[in-house]
Amino acid sequence: MCGIVGGIAQRNIVPILLEGLKRLEYRGYDSAGLAVINDGIIYRKRELGKVKGLEDLLQLDPIFGNIGIAHTRWATHGKPSTANAHPHLSQDKVAVVHNGIIENHEQLRTSLKESGYVFTSETDTEVIVHQIYQAMESTDGFLNAVKLAIKSLEGAYALGIMSTFEPNTLVACRKGSPLVIGVGIGEYFIASDVAALLPVTQRFIFLEDGDIASITIDSVVIYNVDGDEVSRPIKESQLTADSVDKGDYRHYMLKEIYEQPFAISQTLEGRFINNRLEESSFGHNASEVFDSIKSVQILACGTSYHAGLVARYWFEKIARVPCQI
Repeated sequence: MCGIVGGIAQRNIVPILLEGLKRLEYRGYDSAGLAVINDGIIYRKRELGKVKGLEDLLQLDPIFGNIGIAHTRWATHGKPSTANAHPHLSQDKVAVVHNGIIENHEQLRTSLKESGYVFTSETDTEVIVHQIYQAMESTDGFLNAVKLAIKSLEGAYALGIMSTFEPNTLVACRKGSPLVIGVGIGEYFIASDVAALLPVTQRFIFLEDGDIASITIDSVVIYNVDGDEVSRPIKESQLTADSVDKGDYRHYMLKEIYEQPFAISQTLEGRFINNRLEESSFGHNASEVFDSIKSVQILACGTSYHAGLVARYWFEKIARVPCQI
């Protein structure tokens, strides 16, 4: 599961991108990279291995910029390598980070090669960035090029895109993969998970499926799947930067284990009246929904499978509802 972070601000964006990537480390990854635009040029750094390796690389050869995108990659198409790490570029003019899978990437790759595009990676993501550059040759404006290019994509994606053609605009697209916009004071950010942005904001816009957002230093304009401009609410997160940090624990799994009692009690707080859990906690029509349930099916793997085994016991013993996992 890849991680995306991006932003546009009135300060150097690189430290924010790096901190965001560190907070997405729980997703697992094999490489990391980031890119910024400065004085009309895209500067990119990529490194195999941990985010710390990318951070060390940037200390030796720093880059700066007010707009940038960053990524942690878990290999799907193409082996773990620096060449396959994101961001990917087209003609050094467009940069993309991507979470998801493009199902028709082979057909698009063949077509792009026939048009003269040279590929430097094995990834499906590089197809996206070349599609956008190609679209810019036949349409007016960066945003319109993105809209045209993604029409050719089949599959799921969350995208962060920037271009030297419009160096003060960050574009975010969501289809099937989560993506949020962080709202700061005179700055905006994007990420796969709110956890990545909690050090800089607790206000978020959650993009809906099919949304495309055009983000500048002053504004966010969002278009839905039909191309209509829409308004999405800004929501305040109750999470804090400390709550998603692993703190003194050696890894996130250990943190989750030890935090379970507190997490459960906090979740149930205010939902018990006279030692009974209020059905209204589950929604307005909870009683009717619960009465209609004949069985429960749980899909899980890894440690979630173990949690599912416990849940099955509770469903069958307490709720008297058959459960399969």
